[in-house]
Amino acid sequence: MSGDRLIYLPLGGAGEVGMNAYVFGYGPKGAERLILVDLGVTFPDMDTTPGVDLIFPDVAWLEANRDRLEAVFITHAHEDHVGALGHLYHRLGAPTVYARAFTGHIARLKMEERGRDPARVKIVEPLPDMVEAGPFRVGFLPVSHSIPESASMVIDTPAGRVVHTADFKIDVTPVVGEAFDAAAWEEAAKPGVQALICDSTNVFVSRPGRSEASLASEIETLVAESTGMVVATTFASNVARLKTLAEAGSRAGRSICLMGRAMRQMIEAAVQTGVLTDFPRTVSPEEAASIPRDNLMLLVTGSQGERRAASAQLARGKYQGIELKEGDTFLFSSKTIPGNERGVLRVINQLSEIGVDVIDDSTDRYHVSGHANRPDLERMHDIVKPRMVIPMHGEHRMLREHAKLARSRGYAAAIAPNGTMLDLTGEAPKVAEHVETGRTYLDGTAQIGALDGIVRDRIRMALNGHALVTLIIDEDGDPLGEPWCEIMGLPETGRSGALVESLEEDLAQFVGRAGRKVLADDDKLEEGLRRTVRNTAFNEIGKKPEVTVVISRLG
Repeated sequence: MSGDRLIYLPLGGAGEVGMNAYVFGYGPKGAERLILVDLGVTFPDMDTTPGVDLIFPDVAWLEANRDRLEAVFITHAHEDHVGALGHLYHRLGAPTVYARAFTGHIARLKMEERGRDPARVKIVEPLPDMVEAGPFRVGFLPVSHSIPESASMVIDTPAGRVVHTADFKIDVTPVVGEAFDAAAWEEAAKPGVQALICDSTNVFVSRPGRSEASLASEIETLVAESTGMVVATTFASNVARLKTLAEAGSRAGRSICLMGRAMRQMIEAAVQTGVLTDFPRTVSPEEAASIPRDNLMLLVTGSQGERRAASAQLARGKYQGIELKEGDTFLFSSKTIPGNERGVLRVINQLSEIGVDVIDDSTDRYHVSGHANRPDLERMHDIVKPRMVIPMHGEHRMLREHAKLARSRGYAAAIAPNGTMLDLTGEAPKVAEHVETGRTYLDGTAQIGALDGIVRDRIRMALNGHALVTLIIDEDGDPLGEPWCEIMGLPETGRSGALVESLEEDLAQFVGRAGRKVLADDDKLEEGLRRTVRNTAFNEIGKKPEVTVVISRLG
């Protein structure tokens, strides 16, 4: 129909690495039928999001238009693509969720954990099978990545075919999962591709990507030459790497023990869904405790320095009956995600203090990325030959560089950070509109908005400390005694002596000078008390704390 348009709207994952959520739509302007590809999380840090458990994309726009949402498609089972499904599903109008078997298994667990109906997740086969969803026909095209059964999305629309790569690399020997099949990709590109929505993570890496299989010999040599206990950590979802590590340990005559719920869950899911058939036999932590150290290898969670993961707990002391000792070897078979450096370094230093030999990812001998490097992106462009390239999954600098790369090779390209809606209908992408978007925090069991002020207040209290002032006013409107003060996160002593005594003295002077009008007006009284505390504290300790004032009026 004339006037219909094909739109693309990232709600997460464009301008950052993580929290992926991509909307596609087709139809009349403002009434397009929609599908959602992926619904993931990103992780907090103590500097910017203290106390927060998880971070989700803001789906308020999608929630407001949920009557137009036809379906959700999950490309693979990494947390930044499926982790928010159970948390946000109820806000989307209960659409059907489609995924391949392994991914669907994880997605159903996510739904069950949050009390959602796991039967809403439907398992589908890859191309040539396709799912009908409103004006869309959607198929899963297998692709290699760092987790089994990853898939790109082939999305047929009345305006042409769209290919959404999701996370991918070109790997013909991935150890576990499907190899990159150039012929299958060429077949998918035959009808012509209107738009390629493409991973941008490694656009600055100029060398060709390395295969997962290239790591086996290096890891085997390391494990065979190590004395004491060997511990290795990697992403819990990297089943191929876990298999390579476990096989290296087994060949060296070591028993293999998996430590960490997420790691065991991924291996169990891979076995149950048939993507993993020959993983070496493992022992429980209880059995491992009685095995000689030279005959034991632990595979543990916590490659990103997570405080509660097995790696961090082993670095702090004993975990599940096992303790690291001087001369043991600890391998980080993983890349540190930007932002996690401090946490990883903390674990490394704690291990060093014990006397453990730590081997990190700096040599590139024991880790390969799951994302396409620049030459692989160029090869993907050449295979698909799209009319336009839309970079996604990456920080803004990555998106911008990928767009420059595509234009230099003759493709129309546009950057669409989160909240930017592109019209993909014509010869080149163009910005259609901007949508209000942001982040939602999981804070304990509550979901809060990034702009609600809760985390901001928490940061301010962490930076400045807190003071509580209490004042009682009697039935006649006169102060009943003097104000008293309690402090938290502030030094006990200032320039003049005890800080609380200085605060209470100045508060008493303020109340003594306050006239009837101020004493009768809670707002003016509260503001005066707050200002007094902040000024006195600044003079005494050089800090202006956050202040809570409680005024109680009798009668």
